[in-house]
Amino acid sequence: MCELLGMSANVPTDICFSFSGLLERGGNTGPHKDGWGITFYEGKGCRTFKDPEPSCQSEIAKLVKAYPIKSVSVISHIRQGNRGRTCLENTHPFTRELWGREITYAHNGQLSDYKDLKTDFYRPVGNTDSELAFCWILDKVREKYPNRPSNMVSVFRYIAKLGHTLREKGVFNMLITDGIYVLAYCTNNLHWITRRAPFGKATLIDADMVVDFQKETTPDDVVTVIATRPLTNDEQWQKLQPGEFALFKLGEKV
Repeated sequence: MCELLGMSANVPTDICFSFSGLLERGGNTGPHKDGWGITFYEGKGCRTFKDPEPSCQSEIAKLVKAYPIKSVSVISHIRQGNRGRTCLENTHPFTRELWGREITYAHNGQLSDYKDLKTDFYRPVGNTDSELAFCWILDKVREKYPNRPSNMVSVFRYIAKLGHTLREKGVFNMLITDGIYVLAYCTNNLHWITRRAPFGKATLIDADMVVDFQKETTPDDVVTVIATRPLTNDEQWQKLQPGEFALFKLGEKV
């Protein structure tokens, strides 16, 4: 299985601390050595870094960890491949355009009988079940909403409904964002935590690293982090239940 990491914040925030913990799971403290990727949103644009190398050894990952890119929406992924070979085109996250917005998605799990997911407008570049599921989701959304609706919450609720269908085909944990909203959908393993004032200290499980958020934030900051497994050992993470989803906007749960 792979592991997911996401962030939703009310002010541009860097994810270096959480990302540092995730990277160690990519071939060091965890078996997810078949590539990694991360997408940051900045305004209407987004920048993505990917590498099919293990994240714990990747020079690109070291660059991203040392470069505090600030964003309000982030999705990251470390891969333990089970469908499709280890290569750049099969490395998450995947991004496609919809209604003039970049939609980014990452999946943890394995699907069976997924080749009956027919797509029309969106086509996979690689050959993973994950990317095919993403293209199928966007096809369904585009069919139901030909134009961008004013109520985006309804769109993400519909995507969660599609997640129920995909969950019937196997393990389907998902993060998906349009750069404003971040949706987390759970089949079996997904956690989240919202940090707000009064901020405290946190210690990574997978790396010798402690941060005092009070020194790094303002009293108005709200930052939610989503991860497959908790990244810190001294904070209270919330666990999503099978078939449950959570939608975040600017750090707050919608």
